Amino acid sequence: MLPTRTLGATGMDITRVGLGAWAIGGGDAAFGWGDQDDRDSVATIRYAVDQGVNWVDTAAVYGRGHSEEVVGAALRDIPDADRPYVFTKGGVLYTGGPGSTATAQVSNPGSLRREVEDSLRRLGVERIDLYQVHWPTTDGTPFEETWAAMLDLVAEGKIRAAGVSNYGVAQLEASEKAGPVGSLQPPLSAIRRDAAADVIPWCAEHGTGVIVYSPMANGLLSGGFTAERAAALPANDWRSGDPDFHGEGLAANLGLADALRPVAERHAVPVASVAVAWTLCWPGVTGAIVGARRPEQVDGWLPAASLDLTGADLDEIAAAIDRLGVGGGPARP
Repeated sequence: MLPTRTLGATGMDITRVGLGAWAIGGGDAAFGWGDQDDRDSVATIRYAVDQGVNWVDTAAVYGRGHSEEVVGAALRDIPDADRPYVFTKGGVLYTGGPGSTATAQVSNPGSLRREVEDSLRRLGVERIDLYQVHWPTTDGTPFEETWAAMLDLVAEGKIRAAGVSNYGVAQLEASEKAGPVGSLQPPLSAIRRDAAADVIPWCAEHGTGVIVYSPMANGLLSGGFTAERAAALPANDWRSGDPDFHGEGLAANLGLADALRPVAERHAVPVASVAVAWTLCWPGVTGAIVGARRPEQVDGWLPAASLDLTGADLDEIAAAIDRLGVGGGPARP
C-alpha cells in the first residue's frame, strides 16, 4: 500500500504520487512531448495502477484530447473497484485547425460546461473525480464567475470536486469569493521553486489541497537526462525550445541532478525518487504528479511515495541549489 493524504476538502484520499498523462498526448499538438506509442501509454497507466497509484491526471489540451482518450482506453478493462481517480483540466482551447498550435485561455461558464461534456465522453466516465481550470482565463470572465460555474458542475454531479491550476494568490482569493477552492495544481521542483514562496503557503492556510506538477523538472532531474539527449530532442517536443534545456542553464540543471545522486545512494533509491520526494517535503503539498511514458519509468519515481528525506538531505540539496544558482524561490522546505 502506498501512503495517502486527503486532498483538501475534496473527500478523496490520494497516494502521494499520481501518474501524469501529459506526454501520453503525443507530439501532434501544442505542448507535445514528441511521438508516443499508445500501447506503451496504456501499459504504463495499468502498471502504475497495479503498483498502487490511485490517481491519473490529464487535460483536454494534451494532444487535442488524445491523452484523455488513451486514459479512457486504459481504464476500460480495470474493474470498477480497482480504478484510480481520474483528474483532468479544461479552459485551454485550440483556436486553429488541425496542425495549428495556437491556443486561448477561455473559462466562461458555457465553454467550461461544453469542455466537461467532451472530457466525459473521451474518458468514458459518468463523472470526473477532479476537474480543474488549467490556466487563468484571459477571456475577461471574472474569476469568481468561473469558480461559481465550477461549483455548479459539482452540484450537478458532472464532477466530484473542482480545482484550479497555475493560479496566483490574487486569482485564488478572487475565486474564493464564490466558494472554497478545492485544490491547486502549481509547478514545483528543485529547479522551479516559486510556488513554495506564495501559493502553497496560501493553500495550507485555507485548506486547499495541492498537487504539484513537473517535480522532476520535465525530466532534467530524472537522473537519466544528458546534454546529448537534450540536443537530440525532436522539434515536436516542446522542451527543444525551452532555455532550461540549452547552454549554461542546462549545465546547471544537470549539475543539480548530479548533486541528488549521493542522497539517492544513501536511501538506495533512484535519483528521480529524491527529486519527487523533495517536493513532497513542503508543508501544504498533498501529492505530486509524475509523468511516465513506459512502465519501467514508473519504477524510477514510485519510491518517492514512501521516502522521508532527512534534514541533512534537505540541507545538502539546498547547498547545491545555492552553489549552482539554479532557478528561483526558497531552496529548503
